[in-house]
Amino acid sequence: MEELSARTDEHEFYLSAPKGYRVGKTKYVVITGSVISGVGKGTFSSCIGTILSLFHGFRVSPIKFDGYLNCDAGTLNPFRHGEVFVLDDGTECDLDLGSYERMLNKNLSKDNYLTSGKIFKMIIDKERAGGYLGRDVQFIPHVTGEIKGFLRNLASKTDADIVLVEVGGTVGDLENSYFIEAMRELSYEEGRENVFFINVTYILEPRSLGEHKSKAAQLGVKSLMSLGVQPNMIICRSENPVNEKVREKISIFSNVPLSRVVNCYDVGNMYSIPLFLMESGVDKEIINSLNLKKWEKIDEINLGKWKQLAKKTENPVNEVTVGITGKYTNVHDSYISIIKALEHSGSYSGTKVNIRWIETTEIENGENDINEVMKGLDGIIIPGGFGKRGIEGKIMCAKYARENNIPYLGLCLGFQIALMEFARNVCGIKDADSTEMNPDTKSPVVDILPEQKKIEGLGGNMRLGGKDVEVKKGTLAHKLYGKDMVRKRFRHRFECNPEYIQTLERNGLVFSGKHPKYPIMQILEIPKHPFFLATQYHAEFTSKTLHPEPLFSGFLKACMKK
Repeated sequence: MEELSARTDEHEFYLSAPKGYRVGKTKYVVITGSVISGVGKGTFSSCIGTILSLFHGFRVSPIKFDGYLNCDAGTLNPFRHGEVFVLDDGTECDLDLGSYERMLNKNLSKDNYLTSGKIFKMIIDKERAGGYLGRDVQFIPHVTGEIKGFLRNLASKTDADIVLVEVGGTVGDLENSYFIEAMRELSYEEGRENVFFINVTYILEPRSLGEHKSKAAQLGVKSLMSLGVQPNMIICRSENPVNEKVREKISIFSNVPLSRVVNCYDVGNMYSIPLFLMESGVDKEIINSLNLKKWEKIDEINLGKWKQLAKKTENPVNEVTVGITGKYTNVHDSYISIIKALEHSGSYSGTKVNIRWIETTEIENGENDINEVMKGLDGIIIPGGFGKRGIEGKIMCAKYARENNIPYLGLCLGFQIALMEFARNVCGIKDADSTEMNPDTKSPVVDILPEQKKIEGLGGNMRLGGKDVEVKKGTLAHKLYGKDMVRKRFRHRFECNPEYIQTLERNGLVFSGKHPKYPIMQILEIPKHPFFLATQYHAEFTSKTLHPEPLFSGFLKACMKK
């Protein structure tokens, strides 16, 4: 690679790497998926990252390739794509990056996420600036070259021992073909001893037959091989354990040793997956193949914590039922970070959390009675969201929780819902509203942020990413956090209107968190209630597997008391 980079004559290669980059210093684990979408690549990638980083001590930097032409995930509909996860630097990205952060116990950045739209924009901007020196810009070598360059920059910036690459989509998709081609080229340039390919496939089990059928998996692997990629390992996803004969067939058709054709069937909880993969020897196969010699040094402390969490999750001593209201409740991935935050806190306290999904449009239009909906709930969460649909139903839920002493946790929109409900029913401002839902309201308790008023368009222009929050002493929020200042992630355009702060406080609402310099309220609570707390930020985005978000832990504790 250095030889080609040093050439001054015109040639067909296009090599992109940061200054000082050395081949072999960083290893690459590339994960693809075949047969079906949603096969579990993101979960598997997170589990492998957990094993290599938390248990073996490697510096692991994950990255997700997405074939969408969107520059980021900010404007994607949660019905189609699931949750939009927000990184500390404000990047709006795929929900898989949330899984990476939670499992690897680290914060990521824009360098850990690459879409087709982002790479194409980079290339077009570079071409317009004359960056390709008159060359005709093509998919090969320029698009694939820039993808490889993006990876190598990530490796250098993070000083990674291992870069974990998840190629989004399914083998055979047009939109990820150039990503797979780039990985083929990467393997050639870096050397096969420095790149390890894993294909996650699905083994079908038709109910009418009552047995596993491997033909689809065989064809999926053959499709990958036809693109020039020879997998080093096959992960067999399935509902039930795959028998030896099926694994042998896949081994024959994929040129992969039987020891590297690994069973990975559905299990009860996510904490068990890394432990199961280690028992199957997946980590040793990767480490030996990449000639990494640290694998004998297991971090027994982290491994012990993990095993304890897995055991607590499998054998809970408490059980609560939490209602989550929303407008995307048919797609549970729309609220995956909230689900995981509840799991984190539940695992530490040995509590099983049952979730009841509440479609608030059915409450506000009278299809469902609020008393029946709330019956049997130990707590209620109103999560983030946009738009008018279902808002009045959410306000009804917040009112019920406040009046009936049901633990309430509001997140982003849930903060604004709590403001409107309190203003209407406690402060007597009957027409209290948000200018997002009603631009002409005469009582805008919730209004747009001043810096947002002149912005046109929707892409990437909200108050985004990690911001400091000053926590008021003597409040529930301060008791839970144990700090005067916390850093949390935001994704919003609207806020509590400062003109109404005094009125709200005079009637018993306490703002326990705010912007360090400006009168922007970010946490509210009702002291006389067992647990009524809401945040303008997304508390769920910073919950980690080994470090649960304190507000969720406090919420579950209140639910158990109820």
